[in-house]
Amino acid sequence: MSVVLQTEPFEPGALLTAFAAGRAETGAVASFTGLARAEQGRAVALELEAWPGFTDIEIARIGETAAARWGLQDWLVVHRTGPIAPGEAIVFVATAASHRREAFEACDHLMDYLKSRAPFWKKEHGPDGARWIEPTDRDRTDAERWETT
Repeated sequence: MSVVLQTEPFEPGALLTAFAAGRAETGAVASFTGLARAEQGRAVALELEAWPGFTDIEIARIGETAAARWGLQDWLVVHRTGPIAPGEAIVFVATAASHRREAFEACDHLMDYLKSRAPFWKKEHGPDGARWIEPTDRDRTDAERWETT
């Protein structure tokens, strides 16, 4: 059960292999990998800022809440900070549970939190200059569904 914030690129397949290894009592591992994408055919660099000692603690708090809610055996969040090029992995989330539904829902819940409420500051750098990015209405709506279920 951990949070890793790092500037270096990571290999999602290797993270998943390591996370799933040796889990004889686990019935399901769910994972999600988010990639930086080019916007409207334009190469746009993404830059994420985090406040170490705050961002990681807040993500860990939500991870522990998800672990309790869905009875997780383990969870992992790896999130990039700094400059990220299109096509590079930004985030990796994995959850381990006795059953698939719990693993899926907890993974989805963690991603909705990371996308809409985690204390990151995101900036796009493109041909028209730099601009700060806020969560979209869809990001907020996705996160709100966990408050009622």
